[in-house]
Amino acid sequence: MKNQIKTILLLGVLSAILIAIGGSLGPGYLVLFGVLALAMNLGAYFMSDRIVLAMHRAAEVSPFEAPGLHRMVEELSRRAGIPKPRVFVIPDAQPNAFATGRNPEHGVVAVTEGILRLLSERELRGVLAHEIAHIKNRDILVSTIAAAFASGITWVAHAVSFAGVFGGGSDDDEGASPLSGLALAIVAPIAATLVQLGISRSRELMADETGAKLSGDPEALASALSKLERGAEIIPSEAARPATASLFIVNPLTGAGSLLRWFSTHPTTEERVSRLLSMAASVGTARGWTRAIA
Repeated sequence: MKNQIKTILLLGVLSAILIAIGGSLGPGYLVLFGVLALAMNLGAYFMSDRIVLAMHRAAEVSPFEAPGLHRMVEELSRRAGIPKPRVFVIPDAQPNAFATGRNPEHGVVAVTEGILRLLSERELRGVLAHEIAHIKNRDILVSTIAAAFASGITWVAHAVSFAGVFGGGSDDDEGASPLSGLALAIVAPIAATLVQLGISRSRELMADETGAKLSGDPEALASALSKLERGAEIIPSEAARPATASLFIVNPLTGAGSLLRWFSTHPTTEERVSRLLSMAASVGTARGWTRAIA
C-alpha cells in the first residue's frame, strides 16, 4: 500500500509538470498536454520497462548464452520467493546494473558488459541479489515510471523550446516567447529529476539490506559497490542520462562531470559499504574484506 501511494503521488507531480508546460504555452495547449499526461501515465505503467531497456540498448540473453548469470538469478529469485526475472545485457563498458518491471511477474535484471568483466562471481552474485531485492520489495515500478516520465518531460520541453525559438513566437502572442521556451527547457527537466531524488535514496538502502540478506553475504555486495563506484568514475557510460540514473546500482553519471551529479539519486557509497559491513559483523561473517581493500 505504501508503494502504491508513493506511485500515485509521483505520477501526480510529474503529470503536473507536464501540464504546466502546456499551460505556459497558452490556454489552448492545456487540454492537449492534459491528455498527453494521461497517455504517458498509462504508457509508463505498461511499457516503462521496455522503454528503459530500449534506451540502453539492452538485449535479452538466454541460459545458453549466459549460464552462470542465469544460474545465480534463478537461485536468488527462488530465495526471494518470486518468479525468475528475465536477464538482459547492456552493451556498455561502464560496470553497472539495474532492475525493472512493474511487478515480480514482469521482473527484469539488466547488467552491463563492463560489470561482467570487472566483478568476481561472488561480487556479481551480491549485485544480482540487490537487484532482485528491488523486484521483491516492489519498489522498482516507481523508479522505472519516474525514469520514463522524466525522459518524456525532457524531450517535450526541448521540443517546445525548439519550436519557440524557430517558430516565430513573441511576447505579445498568446503562446510562449522564445526566451520562456528556453527557460522551460532548463527548468522542467530539473524539476522532474528532483522528483526522482525524493524516493531514490531510501530505496537503494532498503535494497542493499534486503539483497544482503538474500545472498547471505553482505561483504560481497560491499566489495562490489566499492569497485563499481571506482569503475563509474573511471569509465564513462555511453548511454548514461539523468532521467534513468536512479535505476542503476551506482550513479552512472559519477564521472560525467555533469552539474546534475550533485543532485545524487544514491546514498554515498561510503555509507552503503559501512552499513553492509556492520551487517556482516553483526552475523559474524567478516572474512577480512576491509583489510583486503585497505
